[in-house]
Amino acid sequence: MSKHEINANKWIDRYSDYLFNYTITRVRDRDTAQDLVQDTFFAGLKSMKNFKGEASERTWLISILKRKIIDHYRKINSKKGQAEVKMNFSTDGENEGSWLEERVADPFDKTAEDTLENTELGLAIHGCLDKLPEKQAQVFKMKTILGYETEAICNELGITASNLWVIIHRARTTMASCLEKNWF
Repeated sequence: MSKHEINANKWIDRYSDYLFNYTITRVRDRDTAQDLVQDTFFAGLKSMKNFKGEASERTWLISILKRKIIDHYRKINSKKGQAEVKMNFSTDGENEGSWLEERVADPFDKTAEDTLENTELGLAIHGCLDKLPEKQAQVFKMKTILGYETEAICNELGITASNLWVIIHRARTTMASCLEKNWF
């Protein structure tokens, strides 16, 4: 595979607004969001040699940013911080429940600890999925894991969109509770 070039000189112009908007919805504090975006750019500069071109620059930077957001909440490590994480990642309308993807380690910055953490998280997720009622598990997998569109799920399962969102909400609430007990 050839070495993929990235142009860090254009990151601020190309990605700063997108990264900031992504961050502000998750941390809800302007200064913290700006700091996390800045930290992301610094981390990207430090790890440019690890960029393999398997994703776009933006996707690569987002994966770094996701890790920075997780680290931010780990540093807070308080009941309030944990409640904010749960609230921010479970009430985002169409993207409700995207907190799950936020917990996965940055695939471009693997350490032995990350690999072990991902393996353990995967086992915890599957264990919690097994505890869901069959329909909730099916809808959760289709929407959250497989990324099916709402219309496709509704057509395949013969349910309404509002019914789908009720099922998804219940599944995500149960998954969050189960993972909190069994993983966090």
